[in-house]
Amino acid sequence: MSETPASPPSEKPVALVTGAGRGIGRAIALELAASGFSLCLVARSREQLEETRSLTDLPHERSLIVLIDLAGGDAPDAVIHTVLDCYGRLDLLVNNAGWAPPRASITRMRAEDLDRIIAVNLRAPIALARLAALQMTKQGNGAIINICSSAGHKTPAGEAVYAASKAGLIAFTRASFQDLRASGIKLAAISPGLVDTCLIPPNKRLDRATMLAPGDVAHAVMQIVNSPMRACPVEIALEPQFDPERSR
Repeated sequence: MSETPASPPSEKPVALVTGAGRGIGRAIALELAASGFSLCLVARSREQLEETRSLTDLPHERSLIVLIDLAGGDAPDAVIHTVLDCYGRLDLLVNNAGWAPPRASITRMRAEDLDRIIAVNLRAPIALARLAALQMTKQGNGAIINICSSAGHKTPAGEAVYAASKAGLIAFTRASFQDLRASGIKLAAISPGLVDTCLIPPNKRLDRATMLAPGDVAHAVMQIVNSPMRACPVEIALEPQFDPERSR
């Protein structure tokens, strides 16, 4: 499932990023590496994670790869235990991994798709956040950032279960913020609109020049990381502003 670094990093902060193999997760990993974090990169594809690791320029002892399907019930425990075994600390959790099938009404959705949406988008992030919070409480500080979606507020047709999973994660973030802020842990949700990644297939009705870029979400993550505890936003809603340079 994972590889153990040859030796633990010195006093570098440690960030765990799920869905780090491509798109938003990769952009977040690159920003964190540039800011001095050691990383635990989580996804299902070794090839993609190796490419992310290469792009960060981090040595293997500061860029742990964990191959796992977060839909598995024991996956969150396995991931957190691996991080702590290797690094002995966890300073930042970014719950970025998500999954969605093609749009379909609730009456046409397959039961297995419903289960996977809830498992990956809601159950796993909550479980990871709980375990991370236990460690961060011992440390006296830390941050948990949940990458949500504007669908959690807009509830578009054909995305009932996906929207419910993201709305649930937003609610979890807000409630957990109340629970954990006295422990020195920052809790925040980022809810972007459409982001130009390979998860959105080509569509003549969509103008990709008006979408967010993965780096926009990564910059929002760094805004939370760098915010003082007393002024950390609980939720950042990201919607693209028209950029004439991108439309050319």
